[in-house]
Amino acid sequence: MKLRTYQEELSTQAAGILLNKKIVYLNFSPRVGKTLTALETCKKVNAQKVLFITKIKAFSSIKSDYDDFGYEFRLTIINKESIHKIDLNDFDLVVADEAHGLFSTFPKPNNFYKIYKKRFGHLPIIMLSGTMSVESGSQIFHQFQVSDYSPFRKYTNFYKWAKDFVNIKQKQLGYGLISDYSDCNMIEVNKIIDPYTLRFTQEQSGFVSTVNKHILECEMKPITRTLIDRLLKDSIVEGSGEVIIADTSVAMQQKVHQLGSGTIKFQSGNSKTIDDSKAVFIKEYFKGKKIAIIYYYKEELNMLKEVFKYLVTTDLEEFNVTNKIFVGQQISSCEGFSLAKAECLVFLNFGFSGKNFIQAIDRLTLKDRPTNDVYFVFSSIGIDKKIYQSVSKKENYNNSQFKKDYETRI
Repeated sequence: MKLRTYQEELSTQAAGILLNKKIVYLNFSPRVGKTLTALETCKKVNAQKVLFITKIKAFSSIKSDYDDFGYEFRLTIINKESIHKIDLNDFDLVVADEAHGLFSTFPKPNNFYKIYKKRFGHLPIIMLSGTMSVESGSQIFHQFQVSDYSPFRKYTNFYKWAKDFVNIKQKQLGYGLISDYSDCNMIEVNKIIDPYTLRFTQEQSGFVSTVNKHILECEMKPITRTLIDRLLKDSIVEGSGEVIIADTSVAMQQKVHQLGSGTIKFQSGNSKTIDDSKAVFIKEYFKGKKIAIIYYYKEELNMLKEVFKYLVTTDLEEFNVTNKIFVGQQISSCEGFSLAKAECLVFLNFGFSGKNFIQAIDRLTLKDRPTNDVYFVFSSIGIDKKIYQSVSKKENYNNSQFKKDYETRI
């Protein structure tokens, strides 16, 4: 196994930055090989013991790269939920995969940030991400500040940093005014973080790959339309033993979204499949193909298991070596691993986030595969078409948009 030329060059640059500044941020486009670049960087700085924090679904891929390239440093791979299981702190450095998901909350840091900074903030760190700050440049502060070597370390908290780097505005919410810190001055931020950051795109790597999006429409059962119409009209649907309540526009948006793909979560907390039309449609339309299916709500997984029976798996390793169909939840499946073994990717449903949508449709991409087919199964009566119009432009489909689309019905 050999590194690509650009991975060799980038790892050399990254090692130089890491040795000099104790932080290097690999801001690479998906599928250009940032994991291998990070592992090679560990080797070039003569690390003996490395802690790699990532999602569980990426464990096997990282371990495979580590084994295939014969790295000799000791590698410990964990997810963020297992950080408390690390008793000893004798690592030489840390690799933080999808760092934006670990540390980017603002204005206040999350609990994982606090735990990590206390235990590992003194260690050199390699951060990896294709989307350093999708929603706001303010997401960058805590990603760097988690290290004791942060270029922002003179600022004791986000609020003091924001005075220099954010155009702070006032935002009206239902309970009053709050400070809005999302308008960050990225020109000034980049001046500070550029010496710590390596950026690399698919185009620079010679990666020529396109995503072909296909829209399919599935006719739902009459009961589904009836339930949606009644809920929009009355905000409540009562059945024998269960009730659906949508007493706010946010609740209405979620319930209509669920019903549009055939499932519902009742007021009691129980969930049920009302209409399995989408799952049946996918099974028949893609019969004989090795596919990966993305769902959104928990009950949709149960629906897929019921329709596909033993043919489905949530285990990526099993999917890669068998003829089974992979099923993954959109948020947990949008980053950090590849579905390149699939002939095509099929969305039974997806959420309201533009960022998660863009990341999820890229799970098929391989450097040597020029085209990737992604299918979206829309219901004949749901709101998935309207959500798609927003998220495919990297925009969120928010409650204001929902109320605008349904203003005559709610």
